Amino acid sequence: MNCPECDGNIKIPDDASNGEIVSCPDCGADFEISKSNGSKVELKQAETVGEDWGE
Repeated sequence: MNCPECDGNIKIPDDASNGEIVSCPDCGADFEISKSNGSKVELKQAETVGEDWGE
């Protein structure tokens, strides 16, 4: 599968589960695996969680 950021090749494991995070080996971007209709795999930009300073 191609990286949405840099078009690099991201290998998705056959046993990957919905919500699993994969990283692009070329640009380092993190993506969340989203399986729809049981078999179609899509990549969504993984949300980055910053520190909460009590704001």
